[in-house]
Amino acid sequence: MELSLQPVATTCQISGEPFVAGARVASHLVQVGPSLEIVRCDVLEQHLGAFTPPGQVACRWVQPFRPRRGGENPDRALKLTAESLFVTLADPTTEPTPENTRLLQFLALMLERKKVLRPRGRSADGLRLRYEHAKSKAVFEVPAGELTAEFFVAVQEQLSVLVGVPKAPATVAPASPAPAASPAPAAG
Repeated sequence: MELSLQPVATTCQISGEPFVAGARVASHLVQVGPSLEIVRCDVLEQHLGAFTPPGQVACRWVQPFRPRRGGENPDRALKLTAESLFVTLADPTTEPTPENTRLLQFLALMLERKKVLRPRGRSADGLRLRYEHAKSKAVFEVPAGELTAEFFVAVQEQLSVLVGVPKAPATVAPASPAPAASPAPAAG
């Protein structure tokens, strides 16, 4: 799963105030318009009450603002992959929400299958699953949960906002009924 998004804004979408290092910024991934484009909306946490998303929110997170460094590749920052979304949502400074937790659990499952994350057991209290990131060796904790049918339906709804609704399969014309067989002659 890969999306191209804007990097974090440098000013609040509501107040226009410039973000300063350490300011708490709420980022939203929102599906807007008839083209179903995904946009990122960044708002200072203290202005969240005045924020109305311009469409359906796929996920949101709050984290301290970090200004971009001079040598940073801006094109790389535009690409949001399942891995980078996982790292963003699993960051301890990101406040958990039910939607983010569900998406985080699904991404962990998917990235474990792709060998991007390695399972490292449960936390001491048993409430979180621990994963080691294969490249960075960073350890992330994800709330443990039940992978029920309801869980996957909810995740599918979230993912449809991010990556679009899958195209419906082409309908197949019903086959014409087989010709009726003539009755067998009665044995006499």
